[in-house]
Amino acid sequence: MVIKGELTFPGDKSISHRSLMFAALANGESRLSNSSTGVDVQSTRKCLEACGIKIWNDGNDVIVKGGTFSNPSEPLDCGNSGTTTRLLLGLLAGQGINATFIGDDSLSSRPMNRILDPLSKMGLISESNNGKLPITIHKSELSGIKYESPVASAQVKSAVLLAGLGASGKTSVTEPTLSRDHTEKMLTGLGVNIIVDGLSTTILKSSSPLSSFKLSVPGDPSTAAFFATAAALVPKSEIKLNHVLANPTRTGFFSALEKMGGGMACINQWEETGELICDLKIFHQPLQSINIDEKDVPGLIDELPIIAILATQAKGKTEIRGAKELRVKECDRIHAICKNLKKMGADIEELDDGFIINGPTNLNGAEIETFHDHRIAMAFSIAELVADGDVELDNPECASISYPEFYDVLERLKQ
Repeated sequence: MVIKGELTFPGDKSISHRSLMFAALANGESRLSNSSTGVDVQSTRKCLEACGIKIWNDGNDVIVKGGTFSNPSEPLDCGNSGTTTRLLLGLLAGQGINATFIGDDSLSSRPMNRILDPLSKMGLISESNNGKLPITIHKSELSGIKYESPVASAQVKSAVLLAGLGASGKTSVTEPTLSRDHTEKMLTGLGVNIIVDGLSTTILKSSSPLSSFKLSVPGDPSTAAFFATAAALVPKSEIKLNHVLANPTRTGFFSALEKMGGGMACINQWEETGELICDLKIFHQPLQSINIDEKDVPGLIDELPIIAILATQAKGKTEIRGAKELRVKECDRIHAICKNLKKMGADIEELDDGFIINGPTNLNGAEIETFHDHRIAMAFSIAELVADGDVELDNPECASISYPEFYDVLERLKQ
């Protein structure tokens, strides 16, 4: 079996969430093309609709009629989506909305104080379940603050900036290292008064609604990483990945793959709506170990499960440190990675903030516990390509959180 073919991906999840929210803030009708098909983005759409925003499909495009938000009559169900919850907490706080946020068991176990703390400093009145869902926010007069974020988190940064759109004065966020900057790029493109100075971003209260816009969402690099790994692992494989987002804060996986010796070439590169886009060719080459530390983690946090799979087939010791954030994702991903790779026969040591993998090792088929986490399910589906025996997932359906078509596309690439 080899992996061959050409892929164009549904839109990047991070940009899809934000495009819906920014279109909701805009006057008139905005048209979004190639939006993510994942369940998480649908959660954002349903929450916005519950707040009075009209959204409908026009063929393959999504039309959003922005304008005035209203208080939802029912709790906002964010499903499994941390991005939906954290960004909407900031956005709706800035719009003076009364709302209660709920989610599934996984989301309800995740920490939200990292959002609630800065928002409360801005004046937001809220109640929570010890910093977790359910959370209720009340219409509050918000004032701008200078916030030093203890974590490099695009969700924290974006929530505070979105609240700042409705707060008096200036709102600034400084983070320890640069996290994803889609919010800043998109708001700049939409004419918002926003200043980026190194690790600090400052926004002023928006005195008028945003202008409606058209956006074609570039392909999701986090989804592309799984198929790139398939081609990098399986001898004689080669695939082309079209229209992939190449924002420097999102290309950590591809930089890591290149450092490991994976075959990669950028065929075309261009810019759309302030974001860098590229077409990539990925092909099999022998892999070497890599070290990843705290400064690298924000740029590849979602791809660490699939990097772990690569590391099992790389020569030498791969060490991942500074990734404690993985323990508060959809599941404790450090534990999930280590438990399942040990089942498959990998030489892996679990650390408090990461793991160490010695490779290469032969992987065996095993029953995999996904912990209902889409990235764990997809990563171990890729691991099966180089395993002796079958990999059986306890909940393969959870891949639909980010990419419902994942398994069909993977089968199509096998030759």
